[in-house]
Amino acid sequence: MKILLIGEYSRLHNSLKEGLEALKHDVKIIGTGDSFKQFPVDYSTFPRFITSTRLLLFFNKVFFKIFRTDLQTAEKGIRFWFYLPKLKNYDIVQLINSNAVETYPFFSKYLLKKIFKNNKKSFLLVCGEDTPIIDFLLKNEMKYSILTPLLENEKLKSSYSFSLKYTQKNYRDLYDFINSNVCQTIVSDLDYKIPLPQCKLIPNPVNTDKIAFEPLIILEKVIIFLGINESSFTKKGTIYFEKALEIINQKYTDKVEIIISKSLPYQKYVQLYNSAHIILDQVYGYDQGYNALEAMSKGKVVFTGAEKEFMDYYNLTEKVCINALPDVDYLVTELSFLIENPEEIITIGKRARDFIEKEHHYIQIAQQYLNTWNEN
Repeated sequence: MKILLIGEYSRLHNSLKEGLEALKHDVKIIGTGDSFKQFPVDYSTFPRFITSTRLLLFFNKVFFKIFRTDLQTAEKGIRFWFYLPKLKNYDIVQLINSNAVETYPFFSKYLLKKIFKNNKKSFLLVCGEDTPIIDFLLKNEMKYSILTPLLENEKLKSSYSFSLKYTQKNYRDLYDFINSNVCQTIVSDLDYKIPLPQCKLIPNPVNTDKIAFEPLIILEKVIIFLGINESSFTKKGTIYFEKALEIINQKYTDKVEIIISKSLPYQKYVQLYNSAHIILDQVYGYDQGYNALEAMSKGKVVFTGAEKEFMDYYNLTEKVCINALPDVDYLVTELSFLIENPEEIITIGKRARDFIEKEHHYIQIAQQYLNTWNEN
């Protein structure tokens, strides 16, 4: 089959592509590569003209202040439009988000009308923030979520402009338009299955052939890594990790090494955390996001979402990662236990890899997508 994957935010579509290609399908990805992360795509819509010089970036800021129009957002749509002749006659089209084209909603609608018309079957994947997810989280019915900081402090609204845009009429209309034109909506983990129980969950694919398992060896120090994405600092609860690390650093000065990075391209991010034993991912999740899964595949101990819902869904009785909570004392206690019991780090790391191979193997997951697409 010919398959077109629109958008890439986490390497999910790249891993899915690798699984589908292993099953002898022809796959292309179109997208921006997600800003600084620079994920590979076949057709790039990255706004390289507007970002090519500081002068143009400055001009864009001025233009936005006067006309409330972001030329980078417009350029993404224009680049997508130029690719339209190549985006025809696919058997399957999958959008990674209702805003997968990453341009203005009215322009996305125009472009996606062409996509839906010129290809056979289309699907929507919800694997991050989107209109029904934000609607659900704003009800504040869960014990915590990525919106918890905002719900507790309205002054943080500016930190949530990306999230809240999905509640605006133009983005809501875009979601409804896509929802009425796709065969099915798929979700990637429990953080989206809980708000959308009617949708089919297909776990994130992880290429375990590319990501080698590295048995953890702990010599003098336990190495802890915190990778900060400045745009999602508040939503991921990174402040709790920072505060916990301050205490851990004082408590175990001679036993730990702490590495902190900020908004690195994907490849540099991975290279930097390779030497770590423990990865601090996020505190507001119920299941693991993509970065956490890749780290677990390498055999790292990851502090991330691993709530009871996750343990029950996969019938787990032993930890494959550490359930992170928005509680500094709790995080310090969990980190302290691992530092004082390094053999437990090694054991959890092995379990993590086994879990990924069993539940997230990229070829098995690609087959699940094929089965779902073919059912419609």
